[in-house]
Amino acid sequence: MNDLAIHLYLIIRYINLSFNYFCNFYRIIVKYKIVDSHLEIIGYDPVELKGDVKPYATVKYLGTTYNTRIIAEEAFRGSSITSINIPNSVTEIGGSAFSGCSFLTSITIPNSVTEIERSAFEGCSSLASVTIPNSVTEIERSAFEGCSSLASVTIPNSVTGIGGSAFEGCSSLTSVTIPNSVTGIGGSAFEGCSSLTSITIPNTITYISADAFKGCSSLTSITIPNSVTGIGGSAFEGCSSLTSITIPNSVTGIGDSAFSYCSSLTSVTIPNSVTEIRSSTFSGCSSLASVTIPNSVTGIGDSAFKGCSSLASVTIPNSVTGIGDSAFKGCSSLTSITIPNSVTGIGGSAFSYCSSLTSITIPNSVTEIRILTFSGCSSLASVTIPNSVTGIGDSAFSYCSSLTSVTIPNSVTEIEQSTFFKCSSLVEIIIPSSVVEVFENSFYGCYMLSDIYVGGIPSLRHNMFNPLPDEVYANAVLHVKAENMGSSRKHGA
Repeated sequence: MNDLAIHLYLIIRYINLSFNYFCNFYRIIVKYKIVDSHLEIIGYDPVELKGDVKPYATVKYLGTTYNTRIIAEEAFRGSSITSINIPNSVTEIGGSAFSGCSFLTSITIPNSVTEIERSAFEGCSSLASVTIPNSVTEIERSAFEGCSSLASVTIPNSVTGIGGSAFEGCSSLTSVTIPNSVTGIGGSAFEGCSSLTSITIPNTITYISADAFKGCSSLTSITIPNSVTGIGGSAFEGCSSLTSITIPNSVTGIGDSAFSYCSSLTSVTIPNSVTEIRSSTFSGCSSLASVTIPNSVTGIGDSAFKGCSSLASVTIPNSVTGIGDSAFKGCSSLTSITIPNSVTGIGGSAFSYCSSLTSITIPNSVTEIRILTFSGCSSLASVTIPNSVTGIGDSAFSYCSSLTSVTIPNSVTEIEQSTFFKCSSLVEIIIPSSVVEVFENSFYGCYMLSDIYVGGIPSLRHNMFNPLPDEVYANAVLHVKAENMGSSRKHGA
C-alpha cells in the first residue's frame, strides 16, 4: 500500500474512507469511497486523470480487503480518459458515470456488471465499439446517446429492455441485431442513427415506441413482426431511404407522423386491423405512388397524406366518415378521387394544391365544404356541389384556374370571402335564390366571367368581382329574375 494516500472524512451519517490511487505509468488519480463492505469509485482528479485507466479491483486497508463494486454516478463525467478497463469486481455502472468523456475510444465491460444506468456513456463521441456482457438485463435510457463514432454494438440475449434514447444520435452505427430476449424498445431508442441500414426487430416486441427509429435516413427496409400491435408516433419519421415496409395484420394502431417524410417509400398496404389513419402518418412521402386503405378505416386524419406528390389515385372506402384538414394537400399527381357517401365532413385544405385533379364528386352526405378545401386545384375543370351542402368556406375554390362553371345548390345561404378567388377560367356562375349574402372578393380575379345567374336578392359586399378588366363589365351578362329587377342591394343598404 505504498502508493496509497488514505484519509477519513464524514458525510451525512456515513463514515467514508476515501483514498487516492496514484500510478506513474497511467498518470491518474482515481477517488474511492468505502460504503458498507465495498468500494465505490466516486471521482477523479480533473488535472491528473487522462489517458488509459485501470482501477483497482480490490484494496486492502487495516486488514480488510474491499472489492470495487460500483462506479458511482458521474464518477468520470467529462474526464479526458481514452480507455478504461473496468475490473471484474464491478457490478454497477452509475448514471452518467462516463458521460461527456469525448476522448474515450474503448471500454471493457466485464461479465460482473449487471446494471448500466441511464446516460452512463452519453456523449462519448470517440467510442467506436462496445460489447455489452451477458450479465446485463437492461440498457437504460440514454446509455449510449450521442456516441457518434459508435459503429458496432453487441446486445446479448440477457437484455430484456432497451431504454428511451439508448442509442439516439449514434450516427456511425450501421447495423444492430436486437435479440429475442428484448420485449420493449423505448422512445427514440435509435433516433438519429443516420448510418443504420438494417435492423431486425424480434417477435418478442409488441410495440414500437414513438420516435424509435426517427431520422434513420439510411434504413432501406424493415420487417415488422406479427407480434407488434402498435406503432408509435414518428416511429419511422424521416427514414428517407426506406423503400418498402410491410405492416402486419396484428397492428391495430399507427401513431401520428409514423412514416412521415419517408421520401423513398413507393407503396404501402394498410392492414384491415387498422381503424384510423392518424395525423401526418404519411405526410411528405413524396415517392408514394399507391396506397391501399382498407374497409376497417373510419377516419383519415389531418395531413395524413400531405405532400405525397407521386400519389396518382386513391380509393377511400365506404367505412370512412371523416377526412381531416390538409389530408391530401399538395398531392400534385392525384388525378381523381372518389369520396364515398359515408363521408360527412371534409376538412379545410383537404385537397388544396392537388394540381392534377381534374374532377371530383362530392357525395350528398357532405354538409360543408370548409376553408381552402380545393384551393389551388389548378386542373379542376368542373365540380358538382350537392344539395346537402349548407356552407362553403373562405377560399374553398380559390386559384382553381381551370374551373369553367359551377352550380351552387339551393341549400347554400352564403358565398364566403374569396370562395372563387382567381378562378380565371370561370365563365358561368349560378347563384341560387337561397343565397342571402355574397362576401368580399368572392369572384375576385374571375376575368372570363360571361354569365352570372342570380336567383334571389343577395346582399352584395363591395369588391366581390374586382378587379376585373373593362371587357368583362362590357360583355358579361347578369341574369336576374324579372320580379327581382332593381331589388339587388349592396351590403348595408
